[in-house]
Amino acid sequence: MNKRVLVLMGGFSAERAVSLNSGAAVAAALEKAGYAVATIDLRRDLRTLVAGLEAAKPWVVFNALHGRFGEDGSIQGLLDILRIPYTHSGLLASAMAMDKAMARRIFADAGIPVAEGRVVNKSEVLAGDVLPRPYVLKPLNEGSSVGVHIIREGDGPLPLAGADWPYGEQVLAEEFVPGRELTVAIMGDRPLGVTEITSDRGFYDYTAKYAPGGSRHLVPAPLPAEDYEQAMALALKAHQALGCRGVSRADLRYDDTRPGVPARFAMLEVNTQPGMTQTSLVPELAAHAGISFPDLVSWMVENASCDA
Repeated sequence: MNKRVLVLMGGFSAERAVSLNSGAAVAAALEKAGYAVATIDLRRDLRTLVAGLEAAKPWVVFNALHGRFGEDGSIQGLLDILRIPYTHSGLLASAMAMDKAMARRIFADAGIPVAEGRVVNKSEVLAGDVLPRPYVLKPLNEGSSVGVHIIREGDGPLPLAGADWPYGEQVLAEEFVPGRELTVAIMGDRPLGVTEITSDRGFYDYTAKYAPGGSRHLVPAPLPAEDYEQAMALALKAHQALGCRGVSRADLRYDDTRPGVPARFAMLEVNTQPGMTQTSLVPELAAHAGISFPDLVSWMVENASCDA
């Protein structure tokens, strides 16, 4: 096999370290699958990046970047201009999924349940509670739970008070939905399954996601059969509503805390470029569906495309 795949990794977002891990795992798996593989550790230097792409002349770029400038349509637009096929979603779907406020509107318009919430200015948050407690404050365009805070009854000062908030002047405030954390992997037009994520930290934050032992993954999620199917259907609907392609991962809350009341779902977000180490959530669900990690990443490069 002479197909040359260039893995983009690293980048300069808050998720750089995660991306480096994803990229290294993907490169190793693609080599195992028989592809010719090269890697680029992306820096904030477009001239060097373009020169590297032109020198490598890849058949496909595997985009293992996470977070801003790698997952938000920026790099996708460049690859579209250069007419280089790449994995995961295109420019528009990537940009809409990364903008949490825009994604919420698209989900709601498609009939996908979301938590009650609104976009507020940083000054409103500093002035006091913007929603009844408990509620959640989120940056509009960060991933991996970077900057996410749960504001509970009895908490002390708000997290923005007296502290730096490097995520812009607007903040997404959402009601806190109790219950369980679920995630669903989508591969093309196929849901691979549902995982329940638990953590002793009480919140699936950045540390719970990436620190050893920070969380536990229950695969398949122990849900009633009809709710399991509904979680997969909602994830696929969200993937399609945004116009995603390739692999994505949808994160949901599942509130089954009220006896005698039907469980409630709330779509949190769709990750257009989820973590891709062998122990990450999507590869874990793929393995549960009988798809090995080399087979998963091979499918992704064989189905890569661009909007040229």
